[in-house]
Parts: sequence; C-alpha cells; structure tokens
Amino acid sequence: MLSWDDYNEPETAADATSRVKPQAENKPVDITVPVTPTTLQAPAAAVIDQPAAEVQAPAAALVKAPAAAFMDKPAAAFMDKSAAAVIDKPAADLIDESAPLTPVLTAPKVESLQTIPAELEGGKRVTVDQKRMINCRTDLNQLVPFKYDWAWQKYLDGCANHWMPQEVNMTADIALWRSPTGLSDDERVIVKRNLGFFSTADSLVANNLVLAVYRLITNPECRQYLLRQAFEEAIHTHAYQYCIESLAMDEGEIFNMYHEIPSVARKASWALKYTQEISDPTFTTGTIETDKMLLKNLIAYCCVLEGIFFYCGFTQILSMGRRNKMTGTAEQFQYILRDESMHVNFGIDVINQIKLENPELWDDEMQQEAIEMILEGTQLEIEYAQDTMPRGILGMNANMMADYLKFIANRRLNQIGLPEQFAAVKNPFPWMSELMDLKKEKNFFETRVTDYQTGGALNWD
Repeated sequence: MLSWDDYNEPETAADATSRVKPQAENKPVDITVPVTPTTLQAPAAAVIDQPAAEVQAPAAALVKAPAAAFMDKPAAAFMDKSAAAVIDKPAADLIDESAPLTPVLTAPKVESLQTIPAELEGGKRVTVDQKRMINCRTDLNQLVPFKYDWAWQKYLDGCANHWMPQEVNMTADIALWRSPTGLSDDERVIVKRNLGFFSTADSLVANNLVLAVYRLITNPECRQYLLRQAFEEAIHTHAYQYCIESLAMDEGEIFNMYHEIPSVARKASWALKYTQEISDPTFTTGTIETDKMLLKNLIAYCCVLEGIFFYCGFTQILSMGRRNKMTGTAEQFQYILRDESMHVNFGIDVINQIKLENPELWDDEMQQEAIEMILEGTQLEIEYAQDTMPRGILGMNANMMADYLKFIANRRLNQIGLPEQFAAVKNPFPWMSELMDLKKEKNFFETRVTDYQTGGALNWD
C-alpha cells in the first residue's frame, strides 16, 4: 500500500520519461479502434484489462445476459403476488357496485355572457317619483337618484361626527369615584342609575332598528342613515360599558337595572310593547292598520324613548360635568347627546314624510293616540327624575326637571304637527339648550342641520 510520503516523493526526469512511450515525430496518433463483428460480440472482459475484469465480474455477467430475457417477462413478475393479482383482474372486477356513486360537479351552463339572470330581467331604472318612504315597490338596491336629500345629508353628518369611547380620558373619573369623599351618595346614585338605564336603552333602540324599522322603511337613502344610526347605538352601548368597566362597577347590578329598578323597568317595558308586533318577520305594511302600527313605533322610539326618556339623564350627567365632576363620563354623554339629537331629528322627518305621502293615516284617532303616547312617556320620565333625585342636587330638583320634561314634550308634539299640551312652561335649564343647542335639532321641515363637530373637539366653555 502506498503511503502519504509515496504520493509526495519528488518525481525524477527518468521517471517521467519512463511513463511516456516514444512516438514518431510529427506523426498523428491513431486512437480509433477497428470495429468488426468480432469486436461487437466480444465479452466486456476482453476489452478491460484483467485486474479490472476480476472486479467487474458480476457486472459482466449482467452484460452478457440477453435483454430479451428481461423484456419477455410480464410486469407482474417483478411485483409481489397481491399486486399481480390486481393487475391480472379485469377492470370491471375492481369496481364495488354497492358503493354509492359520487356525482360529478359541473359548472352551470351559461348560454351567453350577454344573458341577464331571470331574477333581474325586466328591471327598470328607478325615477324619483317612484320612491316612497313605505310600501315602495321599486328596486331598493338603487341608491340614486335621491328623493330625500335630507336623509343623505344626515348620513354624511353622522359619519363626520364619528367618535369612539376610548378617545375619552377616564383617569379623573376613576380617581374621583374611588375617593370616599369625591362624590355624595346622591351623586353616586345618579351616575349608577343613568349608566344602568342607558346601557340597555340604546340596545333596545338598536334592536328595534335592525329587526323592524330597517325592513319596513322602503327608501334606500333613509336605509343608509338607519345603518349609520344602528352603528352609533352600538358605540353608545360600548361607551356605557367603558365607563362601567373603568369605574370598576358591579356589571351585573348595572346591566340588570332595567329588570330590577322599577323606574327604569317601566320605561323599558313601555317601549318594548311597540316593538313586539312589527319585529315579527311575517309582519308587513300595506294596510291602514299595519301602516299605523309602524307609525306608532316611530313615534314611540323617536319622539319618546330617544326624544324624552334620555333627557333627564343627559341633564343630570352634563350638570356634573359643568361642576368639574365625572368629566370623562360627561364628555361621553355629550357626544351621545349630539348623536341622539340627530336620531330624533331624522325620525321626526321620517314621520312627517309618511304623513305627507299617506294622509289617510294621520286621522283624528291617530293624532289623539300620538298625543297620549307622548304624555305617557313624559309622566314616566318625571317619575324617573323623582326616583333619581329625591332631594335637590347639582343645582336642580325633581320639580325643575318635571318642568323641563314638559318643555321637551311640547317641542316633540309641535315637531309632528300636534298642539302643545303643557301651557306656560319654560326651560329651567337654559345652559342645557346652549350645551346641546336645540337649534341643531330642528327637522328638515324647519331648517337644515349643519353645525356639528367631530369627536375630540368639544369643550365645556
């Protein structure tokens, strides 16, 4: 065996010369091998020198074997017996006739790319004159042309007013709420009662919109605003939950007040009775009776629930904010009040439009029923004020709040064309009108709502 040193030993000139065979000078070397039949038939070992042939003996044996010996054998000879058995069987024997056949999915046949689907064939372009607030039979998927420009403008205003609860800093509220001397017991009752009422009231409004009103209002631009309003109701519920969580209140206690506190439960129960029938999926408008039921629902929610039931709580919480107490909570309530003012505004416009298009609905009986609904709602809110303010607090008392609610009720009656029911009442809280600016609340039939600002721009000056 050669060692590493053998490979590294210097080669002499003589060694190099001995490895090269002498050749004729300038004579080309013929490297070709004559090919004869004898050469082709020679075994491979004859071409290879003896030592290599000894090493390649098994390979030579394979080379000598005729290829036909392998080619003539069936493929099954190279497989195991089970595989060969499968191959040898006819294809029909391999099919399980008892197994259910799987249908082959095929694309539906399209006769032409220019063919209109049957359900859309024959549709016509919608004109403004064909649009109606209820019982419209035209295509509701066509947003334009607008018939009610005020509805589209309110949608745009709502989008411009967008805000989120997390934008409001609750640090000062948390410190005040935790302090044993930060708030009086009566002030704490006001905060908890209002969070308890509002946390479920906005959910009631949202459910009424989604499950009933949206389906029955047959105008696309009004539906566009209703979608925005439903989202805002969700934001409001989020805001109350954010306040409750920030202040580490008992969530079970707060969210169940509409079950457990009589003054809160009566308001919720009153509103729900106007939703039960029209939220039935089988309910449809188109008759005097059913159209009036929808109209009463709109009055109950727009004029009473959002238009009266919210105002005692708004006034109480915003009064705390003016006194530099619970300012984070008060700021969120101010944003909510701004949204709710537009909700009331929109709802009243819808009510008045239905009256114009369907004057037969607004008969003496319906007018009297609307008056009674607003009076009932006012009384329930006065009772809520007495429950939350048994004593004077925050520069107000239950009697002053009663006058304020009567003032608001007169306004709601006037907005839908009904006579005022409370004579000689005035607004005892002029600062409230300045804070929310009732002028912004005017409906389309009085003026246009324009003066709004986005979240984060409000102040207490």
